[in-house]
Amino acid sequence: MNAIGAPLNRTDAWAKVSGAAKYTAEHQVEGLTHAVLVTSTVPSGRVLRIDDTDAKQVPGLLLVMTPQNVMRLPKENKDGKIQPPVGRRLTLLQEDDVYYNNQPIAVVVADTLEHAREAAARLRVEYEHKEAVLDFEQAKEKLEVPEKVLTESTDTRRGDIVDGFLAGSVRLDHTYTTPIENHNPIETHATIAEWSDNGGGDKLTIYESTQYMKGVQRINAAIFGIPPENVTAICPYTGGGFGSKGSLWSHSPLTAMAAKMLGRPVKLSLDRNQMFGPVGQRPNTEQRFRLAARQDGQLTASAHNTIAYTSVLEKWIEPCGIMTRMMYESPNQETTHRLAKLNRGTPTFMRAPGEASGSFALESAMDELAYELGMDPLELRLKNYTERDPGKDLPWSSKSLRQCYEIGAERFGWKDRNPQPRSMKRGNKLVGWGMATATYPTNRSAGECSACLQPDGSALFRSATQDLGTGTYTVMTQIAADSIGLPVERVRFELGNSQLPESPVSGGSTTVASVGPAVQAAGHALRLKLVGIAVAHEASPLFGATADQVGFEQGEIYLLADAGKRESMAAIAARHGAPVEATAKAEPGDENKKYSMHSFGAIFVEVTVDEDLGEIRVPRAVGVYGVGKLMNEKTGYSQLMGGVVWGIGLALLEETMIDPRNGRAVNGNLAEYHVPVNADIQEIDVQIVDEDDPHVNPLGAKGIGEIGIVGVGAAIANAVYHATGKRVRDLPVTLDKVL
Repeated sequence: MNAIGAPLNRTDAWAKVSGAAKYTAEHQVEGLTHAVLVTSTVPSGRVLRIDDTDAKQVPGLLLVMTPQNVMRLPKENKDGKIQPPVGRRLTLLQEDDVYYNNQPIAVVVADTLEHAREAAARLRVEYEHKEAVLDFEQAKEKLEVPEKVLTESTDTRRGDIVDGFLAGSVRLDHTYTTPIENHNPIETHATIAEWSDNGGGDKLTIYESTQYMKGVQRINAAIFGIPPENVTAICPYTGGGFGSKGSLWSHSPLTAMAAKMLGRPVKLSLDRNQMFGPVGQRPNTEQRFRLAARQDGQLTASAHNTIAYTSVLEKWIEPCGIMTRMMYESPNQETTHRLAKLNRGTPTFMRAPGEASGSFALESAMDELAYELGMDPLELRLKNYTERDPGKDLPWSSKSLRQCYEIGAERFGWKDRNPQPRSMKRGNKLVGWGMATATYPTNRSAGECSACLQPDGSALFRSATQDLGTGTYTVMTQIAADSIGLPVERVRFELGNSQLPESPVSGGSTTVASVGPAVQAAGHALRLKLVGIAVAHEASPLFGATADQVGFEQGEIYLLADAGKRESMAAIAARHGAPVEATAKAEPGDENKKYSMHSFGAIFVEVTVDEDLGEIRVPRAVGVYGVGKLMNEKTGYSQLMGGVVWGIGLALLEETMIDPRNGRAVNGNLAEYHVPVNADIQEIDVQIVDEDDPHVNPLGAKGIGEIGIVGVGAAIANAVYHATGKRVRDLPVTLDKVL
């Protein structure tokens, strides 16, 4: 069987284009009521009083839930310190303190959404104002040290950084900044919560737009002090997440609390402007980067020092230095991470957290060094190419970056580049070419899957994972089909229910690498059961054979020594008289102690800059990636292309503007928070270098959800410098910065 890798159309495509696919806010629940989240208008203080006198005049009003009347949570969770995948301090109205502007402070429930909105608008909130820290420069005066950067040390050092800088004949020292950026999936965060008691205690059914089915189940169970099996989280489709839906945020348990108090199911969807603060964002960063090299381009020292904002609620760090630690051969190096606490919402994961922002500094600095040395930027990278991870001192599980460079340069035409800035023109447009390196770690967690062969010969595979729109339904169907030996049209994969077998968060590009091996293992376990049933029955042509004497193809089991002796799986199941079932678990071993596992890529871009107006366009980009074995050529290329598109947005458009007076996002909408549209995107050429990596997981698959954005920001900034001679070190690269 060879379904894996084929450009199979999405198995859920018809459901989506026909409207049959149900997203969270579309589920029909009997007796449903509608809620509106009320958020603070001050960045720091206390809610003294919420006057609902006028709100009560609105017909259909059912509940105004405030810190004064809210249900009290179990004592151990009173302060909301609940732990999703990483620490999240939730604000669940158990206190009246305000920590940032746009923080949840009340929930209004009515019979219709219109009535709930009207009642919410009539609330009058009185605050006690407290001093807020809103200025990044002020916050930097008192930096804090995070405990860890993901699973790695906060700071790293190797060699002697002072001697390394002294040994370099060329040195540079620059600071690069990235702004706050916000997730804007078309589907905003949404929750429907319904309680029931069937004689076995409180049970909660919660429909949630999420990247983490099991997280929604476990965290809500912890908040309400009930067993996890009493919580069922449901999410068959997620309308985009990009990291923001990887954690459980305050609105979810608040909806469940309102449903509990009201005794009726409640639905709450965040407004677009409520995506700016209460559900995380990429924090702004300030990254000082120092490099030293000999005249031949060999690095002698590198230092990457990151300062990022975090909230006053918790320490969350953008891991900008992770890529620097492993990317190039630098014998003397230091990386540090520090936090500046502000009265803003807590940051969170956003597509390629750390790598997307950190690569802007690293790859811009490498470009600047190349110009200082008079070297080709690609040649400089090859000069410092690493054959093993210098940070962990481990061999790569696989690395095809050199091929990515070669193929990308050839397809782009890099050899025709005139290295002098402002040397290339097309009409009245300055033309610039830039490039950068991309990488992302290959992550894996434990996963489980069940498999069942129905009496009609079709197979059902199930796991409590989620599909963010990236193609999980489709890819898992392909893996399942190959594992059991059935055509893909005879296989169905189910997800989106927390009662199904265990699955990790869809974050860090882990889903295929984690759930895929479990699907494969479940298929193999089911095959063994079928063989056992067949060879034990005298009526079967396989009677008396052993498992290693049979093969599988197109839904049939046959003898390897005599292919004419075969039996369909459907016949075996029918004779068995009941569905044949198997469950399997797949988890990583100690591979990450033996190998450093990463995807790699190279991105080449062309920009045009209007000499008079400064308008920047990206007419073409070439991205070449080594990502292990691609599970689906069509969805895989689409993922990588989408990453490049987002990289163009990161480079030229995205920036959340914060009002310095009150800490509120002033462009908290899709009219003024700019993202790429069709007119911004022209030619994107994505290519894959096929890799055979037996170490990352049994499928040899590396995650592709995030690597596509990495390096694009730097490549575009480098191209803008080549076009204009102006080095922009502060994203986004807007026309005012090049005029």
